[in-house]
Amino acid sequence: MLSPMDDYPIHQIAEPVRHVATSDRNFYDRYYFNCYPTDNNDTFLIVGLGQYPNLGVMDGFAVLRHGDHHIVARMSKALGADRTDTTVGPLRIEVLEGLQKLRVVLEPSSEYDLSFDITFDATIPAALEPKHFRRQLERVTFDTSRFLQTGTWTGNLTVDGEKISIDPDTWRGNRDRSWGVRPVGEAEPPGRRAVDGIQNFFWIYSVMQFDEFTISVIMQEDEQGRRIVEEAMRIWPEEGRDPEWLGRPEHDLIFCPATRDVTGATLTFHRPSGEVLTVDCELLLANHIGIGTGYGLEQDWRHGMWQGELVVQGLRHKVHEFEPMQRMFSPVDNLSKFHLTEGDQTFDGTGLFEVAAIGPHERYGFTSFIDMAPERETDNTEERL
Repeated sequence: MLSPMDDYPIHQIAEPVRHVATSDRNFYDRYYFNCYPTDNNDTFLIVGLGQYPNLGVMDGFAVLRHGDHHIVARMSKALGADRTDTTVGPLRIEVLEGLQKLRVVLEPSSEYDLSFDITFDATIPAALEPKHFRRQLERVTFDTSRFLQTGTWTGNLTVDGEKISIDPDTWRGNRDRSWGVRPVGEAEPPGRRAVDGIQNFFWIYSVMQFDEFTISVIMQEDEQGRRIVEEAMRIWPEEGRDPEWLGRPEHDLIFCPATRDVTGATLTFHRPSGEVLTVDCELLLANHIGIGTGYGLEQDWRHGMWQGELVVQGLRHKVHEFEPMQRMFSPVDNLSKFHLTEGDQTFDGTGLFEVAAIGPHERYGFTSFIDMAPERETDNTEERL
């Protein structure tokens, strides 16, 4: 029952640290990282590692978009008593300095064509996002907390035998930590919720890294466009300086015809003063994070799903061979450039534009889970798919 963490005064409930406050099977606790060069647009690495205490599982993944290649390493093992153990087979995360510096390592393996040893160094203080809460009938489906940081990377990455040096002057990324309740593991019997219908998932999550500051944007909407969670904040690099609320965020997405691939976007922030800030989002490279990594598309590999004491696998696909229906049922993490207009000033940044338009959404004319975007005059970026 006990672990080394129980020697620290950190308990939140009258149980050992191994036991969380809820017995909900869907409780999770996970890391997310992304890593990319600012001097080219053909490489985008994403890494995740999660613990699922009530399922007794810990798993992780790395997915690299490299040119037209989608390369996945994934691993899963039985979760032991020690929650400080953040190693799953060849993947490990080391907290070198809490809320500042973390090392992420994927050892080489015959199962996949990827390895790395990289260290994240934060450039802004960790910023706590608003709680994410959603209920279907009486069942809580989402009840999570998350914080984010942007930073630089140092180390090296090897893909297909080519070693790439990662220099903090040109490699950036963001990371987050989230925990709470959200759907994980094997699918549950839906019961009455099958009659109520599957909930849509319309989601925009963008982390924009400018030299002067970071902007974080969250929007989730139901079928009618009502907000479930929203946030738009500017985070300054100076310790002790409070994040700045940018006002209500709004979105205008461009879809590739006959798909649900988002190929461009404009975000606006409507401030109480009436001022409107505009960000043009140039989507450069799509990393289809839901394919092969455990986010729910494959029934044989889902986050928190029991695979055995230790299982390590690798997958590889050509991105241009993904079917539209395969792409549309998971979020896509886009490496992006951002152009912010604020009064007579302009700022250019890079970072993440994560988007999902799964299920009905009135604003964009989606009435079911399988209809696609209609023809639209403005379509400029099929290349990045």
